[in-house]
Amino acid sequence: MSSTTLATDQSKPSALGPMLVIGLLFFIFGFVTWLNGPLTIFVKLAFNLDDVSAFLIPVAFYLSYFVLALPSATVLKRTGMKKGMALGLFVMAVGAVLFGQFIDLRQYHGALVGLFVIGAGLSLLQTAANPYISVLGPIDSAAQRVAVMGICNKAAGALAPYVFGALVLSGIDSFAQQVQDAPTTDAREALLAAFASRVYWPYMGMALLLAGLAVWVVRSPLPEIRPAAGDPHAPAYDARGIFGHPHLWLGVLCLFLYVGVEVMAGDAIGIYGQGFGLPLDATKHFTSYTMLAMLAGYLAGLVLIPRLVSQQRYLAISATMGVLFSLGAYVTQGYVSVGCVAALGFANAMMWPAIFPLAIRGLGRHTEVGSALLIMGIAGGAIVPQLFAHLKQHANFQLVFTGLMVPCYLYILFYGLRGYRVGLRDGDGARSR
Repeated sequence: MSSTTLATDQSKPSALGPMLVIGLLFFIFGFVTWLNGPLTIFVKLAFNLDDVSAFLIPVAFYLSYFVLALPSATVLKRTGMKKGMALGLFVMAVGAVLFGQFIDLRQYHGALVGLFVIGAGLSLLQTAANPYISVLGPIDSAAQRVAVMGICNKAAGALAPYVFGALVLSGIDSFAQQVQDAPTTDAREALLAAFASRVYWPYMGMALLLAGLAVWVVRSPLPEIRPAAGDPHAPAYDARGIFGHPHLWLGVLCLFLYVGVEVMAGDAIGIYGQGFGLPLDATKHFTSYTMLAMLAGYLAGLVLIPRLVSQQRYLAISATMGVLFSLGAYVTQGYVSVGCVAALGFANAMMWPAIFPLAIRGLGRHTEVGSALLIMGIAGGAIVPQLFAHLKQHANFQLVFTGLMVPCYLYILFYGLRGYRVGLRDGDGARSR
């Protein structure tokens, strides 16, 4: 690593230690984030909800990024990235306590507040961690480093539904039948209250672990970095404001749509499978299959980028695969159709690692704000699934799924082919293709 790659508090530090710490944080991102899929199935039964109300789980979680990403950038400028990450972990711990308490009390809206607080902590973490890993080495190979983080993230995501399933959703099909056969309303409510309480201790344990990790991060050897100093494409002085970088704004929309399709493939896959009448004991694990496909996609990206294909070209290839798998889900049925949805994980895997560094390329002094704007784009995970839940009440759920997914992937294809360099000047790396 050259001395100009990043600015730290030490002279030419090794990137290995920081990557291990950030890798652990990305594992936490993945575990907490990809609990939303089985959580949606859980609350639908525990609170007797329709699909629209159950999909308030991703809405509460992902809208927190939109609300708090810019404030997170302000906080990080005051605390530095290291203390900011620790603060994010502590906020997540508070949210886990709130979520567990409100679920145990069977107060759904309070539980959504807890989930929003968890998302707030993650917003702070991600606003720091994503640009950190992007500028921890050459920007042109940033997608490769983010792919390593993605492997940590999606390995946790594949594990989370199985852990949650074992602790909370064990025997859910037989339990659902018991609820249906309950002789009185009081008996049914007693069963549902007992079912909801299964979440309490797992979330209390999660809160304790997150608080402990916050202390550990503060004491870790993780160095401070200044992202604006880590971008070799940034000019020494740039008079343009944040609105003078259209490739960033196109990237924000691209990330918004990407997270929407990622959440559809990961969190909504269980509800999608239920549309075919598949059993709950099967659908509770479907998120894991999407995560395993994403793991395979990250491994492919590690091999191919940047040796054989650029990160922007791979983004275009991935978007094309997304269109094809979405169409495949529409023309097939049952487990085959669900398999096409899970395969979207492979198509989605390298999108975030490509979009993020392409969008912050050449931002210079605007890097922190640009990163926060991109994190706000994560709100796509709230909007697209809600559209799916509403629209599928009025049309065939497969048609609605494909009708939402294909346009999103087509825009991502545009960004990978052209959008990432709109407005870039030669000094920004516009010729780096």
